[in-house]
Amino acid sequence: MRASVLLSRGPGDSEIVEAELDDPRPHEVIVRIEAVGVCHTDLVTRKALGERPAVLGHEGCGVVERSGTAVDTLGVGDRVVISFASCGSCEQCRARHPAYCDRATALNGSGRRPDGSPTIRVGGSPVFGAYFGQSSFATAALADARSCVPVGDVPPEVAAPLGCGFLTGAGAVLNVLRPGPGDRLLVVGAGAVGTAAVLTALSEGAEVVVAEPVAARRALAVRCGASAVASLDDPLAPVTHALDTTGRPEVPARALALLRPRGTLAVVGLGPATAAIDVRDLMLRGLQLRGCVEGDAEPTLHIPELMRRHAQGRLPLDELVTTYALDEFEQAVADQRSGRTLKPVLLPNRSES
Repeated sequence: MRASVLLSRGPGDSEIVEAELDDPRPHEVIVRIEAVGVCHTDLVTRKALGERPAVLGHEGCGVVERSGTAVDTLGVGDRVVISFASCGSCEQCRARHPAYCDRATALNGSGRRPDGSPTIRVGGSPVFGAYFGQSSFATAALADARSCVPVGDVPPEVAAPLGCGFLTGAGAVLNVLRPGPGDRLLVVGAGAVGTAAVLTALSEGAEVVVAEPVAARRALAVRCGASAVASLDDPLAPVTHALDTTGRPEVPARALALLRPRGTLAVVGLGPATAAIDVRDLMLRGLQLRGCVEGDAEPTLHIPELMRRHAQGRLPLDELVTTYALDEFEQAVADQRSGRTLKPVLLPNRSES
């Protein structure tokens, strides 16, 4: 296969190389990747790995090409979205909260299988792979069959971000905040995660206001039916629910202050580990502060539901996506950071520039 090997030396630090993918074990499949989203978590991980060679990517969509001997839930030729890995047997997985799996770190962030074996080699040497149980910045990915969700005949570039980014935003609304008619949701940060949350809340009949500094993202939110301000410094009426996608340490306290009594704030952004909040105010006004990983979603249930909403026209996720070739990763990242692109999606089989 061809893979995008990432290093953290500065701009232009990805390279397309020939790589070797391990054979599938009994519970694994090889998926020929048609589309893969670029997520902020990929960039955070790239920085953390330094100059350790890595194949990242964790929003893959493609067609099953080979199956392990024990796989009976998928067939060769099935189009699937690959979501995060989970064990399926711990207490959280059994309760349908796989994002909080007891083995989440080993399965998603160790760079190898849980037994220590590598899944990807370049020039015969192992590199960091098995990222979120897939490493899909490549023309093919190896994944556990339980992480693969069949999606049928849908545009791969729309389905791919449901593996993480779109699922996180939509799931935070549907599974944690649950606003409906008569409620008012504040979304802080209208990137891909935030905008997916906006669309989902609107489809639930809630009023939505967005706080986002990038004018193009505010304009998109308004076209979708939300109202928008440039920052939390702008006048804002109280809200019943809030979602922080930014990871900025000052946002939780400011969002909590805007909540009506018994309101809920969910945080999904990766940022500093500590933030100051007024615990007395939290208690006296009956507020709730919730962490949320992967939208607290069960991918096998929620990805098909979101695809149904898209097919019905209730969730126009296609309006959020811009596509790039695999070798245009750095351009995709630059466009996302500038606000030119909301959700970049790589198409590994598109002709390289």
